[in-house]
Amino acid sequence: MPKKQTEANKKWQEKNKDYANYISARARARSFIRNKATIEDIEEFKKLIAEREAVLRNERGE
Repeated sequence: MPKKQTEANKKWQEKNKDYANYISARARARSFIRNKATIEDIEEFKKLIAEREAVLRNERGE
């Protein structure tokens, strides 16, 4: 990657720390699920996702 682009990326990440962390965490989660998760992990994630979905729907008033 050209030096200017690398510097621009760094500057963007510094200005957008929360969003950059969100994107990074999401990418790590997807990678784990696709490449390393066991059946037990997936079952646990299904429960966690259902719980999180219920919380978010409740916050939106659905």
